[in-house]
Amino acid sequence: MRVTQSMYYSNLYGPSNPKINKELFDVNRQIASGLKIQYASDDVRTFTETMRLDNELTTIAQIKKSTESGYKFSDQTDVTMNEFTNSMNRMRTLLVQAANGTNDATSLDAIAVELRGVQKNFVGLANTSINGQYIFSGSAVDTKPIDENGQYRGNDVALQAFVGSKNYQTYNVTGAQFFLGEESLVNRDITSNVAQSLNAPSVNSDGFTSQSTIGELMGASPSGKHYFYLRGMQNSGKSFNEKIEMDNSGTIAQLMKKIGTAYGNTGAIDVVNVTLSGAGQIEVEDKIKGSSKLDFHMVGATDFNATGADDADVTNIDALNTANSDYATAVANGDLYVKEFSRSGLTSATGVSGPEGLIYDRVQFSKDGAKLSSNVPQILKKSHVVDIAGEKIDTITFDRKNGFAQANTLLSEVADISKGTLDTSDDTLDGTSFTLVGTDINGTAYNATVDLKSTANGGSTFSVGGSTYNIFNLETPRVAADADKVTYQQLMDVMNVITTGSTPLLAGNTPTAYDNAVKSADLLGTMSLSNDGRIEFYDLNAASTPASIALYDSNSGNFALDIDSDGSGTLDKASASVMAFNANNAITIRDPKTDFFKTINEMIEAVENHSNFPDANAKVIRNVGIQNALKAMDDLQDHVFRTQSISGAQSNTLTDAINRTNILEVSTMSLRSSVIDTDLAKSSLRLSQLTTNYQAMLSTVGKVSQLSLVNYL
Repeated sequence: MRVTQSMYYSNLYGPSNPKINKELFDVNRQIASGLKIQYASDDVRTFTETMRLDNELTTIAQIKKSTESGYKFSDQTDVTMNEFTNSMNRMRTLLVQAANGTNDATSLDAIAVELRGVQKNFVGLANTSINGQYIFSGSAVDTKPIDENGQYRGNDVALQAFVGSKNYQTYNVTGAQFFLGEESLVNRDITSNVAQSLNAPSVNSDGFTSQSTIGELMGASPSGKHYFYLRGMQNSGKSFNEKIEMDNSGTIAQLMKKIGTAYGNTGAIDVVNVTLSGAGQIEVEDKIKGSSKLDFHMVGATDFNATGADDADVTNIDALNTANSDYATAVANGDLYVKEFSRSGLTSATGVSGPEGLIYDRVQFSKDGAKLSSNVPQILKKSHVVDIAGEKIDTITFDRKNGFAQANTLLSEVADISKGTLDTSDDTLDGTSFTLVGTDINGTAYNATVDLKSTANGGSTFSVGGSTYNIFNLETPRVAADADKVTYQQLMDVMNVITTGSTPLLAGNTPTAYDNAVKSADLLGTMSLSNDGRIEFYDLNAASTPASIALYDSNSGNFALDIDSDGSGTLDKASASVMAFNANNAITIRDPKTDFFKTINEMIEAVENHSNFPDANAKVIRNVGIQNALKAMDDLQDHVFRTQSISGAQSNTLTDAINRTNILEVSTMSLRSSVIDTDLAKSSLRLSQLTTNYQAMLSTVGKVSQLSLVNYL
């Protein structure tokens, strides 16, 4: 067969030229772009793998940005908290100087001025911001966390950085955690504030000590008997009234032992420590860590009338209202004498004319302009078995749930629903009655009763002005609420209706009338729980409200033995208030709950007061004193250290996350490069090969073309 020129083109040059040209184009494009492919059609597998890695790099970039942003925030928090630590060290140094007994009033005033400067610095640090965001406000980053009164205005919401698939890291410390946090390893410690001295010291007396006799403390009783009326709350949340009888020869140590027994101490184990301070004040320390419920109030009574009945021996504390708190006058006139252990300066709700120290929970809310405030925090209860020093207690339960009540909290979750007994078989608020007395915002006096009853007994009601109204529930049907289901909001609604003078709107005693009265009252005043569990009322129409409020258990003041606590058939316990809202009670020295700025202010007030110990005769009656301020400073510094360690741990975790993200980013980019990037050396070699092949093909075609002409001729 004859080989023609067209056959050369058809079989050699024709198909090879475009193929080699395409390969040359592709390899040049790879060298120019640095990529193996340009389109999905070039290589579907490579394109798919590249897109997956690109998505991975995008996610890593988001993680890196989020983590770095969180780290900046956390690092600023850590730096700011370090400044807190430095300032607290300076404050502690100043307090130690103030505690030196050689300081005169001028020196103490100078120290107090510097302490106020440190306090201002704390406020400035607390309001630190970064990029316009306040670092201690929780998620409310636009809200200044601490106001001019030291109140926290932020929230308790954590800010979190995205540090990986379904993995988030908190990068902030909220003010609720820092300034109002809780330390479960702290023991509550409380103290009376009336400094004690001996009324009738013996010749050999060394002053007021635990070995002093009751006769020396109170004065020698003609009957030989003295009575101490103790009220308070155990660390379990159980309230109690206890009348302690002592004779002239009994010692203070024996009295303190009986006080401890009232709190639950036994021969086998003590749950509280009862001691004397350097100023002769009684201190009660909770040995169970993490509870904020311990409370104390006591008065002593002695009748110096040698004839007739012993008027110091009463079943109702009000019978002591006629007593004299001046020992010399009482002895001279043969009067009834009362020794006070706690004073608060609060106003009696019942018009008691006797010694202020007699008053416990029947006192008016304190007033500050348009605001009325209670002073007893409402704290949740939840019992369970604990062990002390490794010894498990199976018969006594204590509360470790220590949160503050909120508006939707049930009263039964806070109250001592055992009604002061040790029998919990019928725990309920059914039958409990609260007295609410005072003056409304119009200056009109009111006297109301809140009766908590079970649904079976008709439900809960309140009575005022000669009429009784239901406390309606929010369920269907709308009926009077069950005693154990009444919330703080419902109680505060009733209080607000009465305090704002909105009771005429209750006519008809219907759910609609009740709801309308509540809504109308809210336009005149607000009743709420503060962030530390205290009831507060604001008069919305007056800069200085004429209103007054007192709320207490109607059973308050009862010391009659009316409960058989052990089922023996003998009455051995006095029923006590199921809960207190406002009280002339002991002063808190230490507590698991932290209130940073309140504690700081109390410390400075102690120096301004020139008080080494609590002093009921000082300018600020309920101040802890400089010595106790040092104890509080120890706890506050520990709290700051622990919180700062949390911030430091967060910063370290975020640093690790950033490092991990950088490594992952480099690794992913390397993997992507191996998938999509061109090997330039390999591509260059391929280009050289293709160029050589192309030139060889052209040379061959040229030679074939020359031979064809010869053959043609």
